[in-house]
Amino acid sequence: MKTKALKFGVGNAKLSTKISTFSVPSGFTCPAALDCLAKADRVTGKITDGEYSKFRCFAASAESVFKQTRLQRWENFEILRNMDMETMIDTIHESLPNQEIHRVHVSGDFFNQKYFDAWMRVAKLNPDKLFYAYTKSLNYWVDYLNRFDIVPVNFVLTASRGGRYDNLISEYNLREAVVVYHPNEAAALGLEIDHDDSHAMVNGASFALLLHGIQPKNSKAASALKTLKQENIQFAYRR
Repeated sequence: MKTKALKFGVGNAKLSTKISTFSVPSGFTCPAALDCLAKADRVTGKITDGEYSKFRCFAASAESVFKQTRLQRWENFEILRNMDMETMIDTIHESLPNQEIHRVHVSGDFFNQKYFDAWMRVAKLNPDKLFYAYTKSLNYWVDYLNRFDIVPVNFVLTASRGGRYDNLISEYNLREAVVVYHPNEAAALGLEIDHDDSHAMVNGASFALLLHGIQPKNSKAASALKTLKQENIQFAYRR
């Protein structure tokens, strides 16, 4: 029986429509998340923030508001989660859209080693296409550093700071993305802010991402968004 095709998107609010996007449920597929951990209930969409959450994942907020988005991401996860790796590779490869650039995960993360390895194999099968991802699942990545036979040059990875394996960023000198609450914070760290994934798509220096998305009421993150609005600083991404 033919496996059901995975659902891809075409650019989110800050990305070019020339980029395809793939997503699985936020939080539920993020085993290493801490600072941004949030989950939207599969049925009701109700948001639950993680115990150590400092700011809310923008993708979880979208899943809470948009039922169809939430259901599509869960459908992708259900298709993949119990597959053997070869079937997983075939399914992703056969579902891949025609775009030349693919962002792996607007929401979610590499939820196990098998899934991480499957995406690397898909990239090897498509050497003329560019793949890129932010990830906190650094434990699935670090054993393959400088192993271009496993992590091909056309898959660009960025460590997403704020997870269980942040210690691996300095230990292995990984390029990272850091969420900041204000441009001044990025400047103090000596980091440029990436507004459109132009930094994430190419191997280069570490960079910052400006806080965005709906934040918990009365939180430090919500206060930061209020300041950004008052100072007319772009932090939201709309078509």
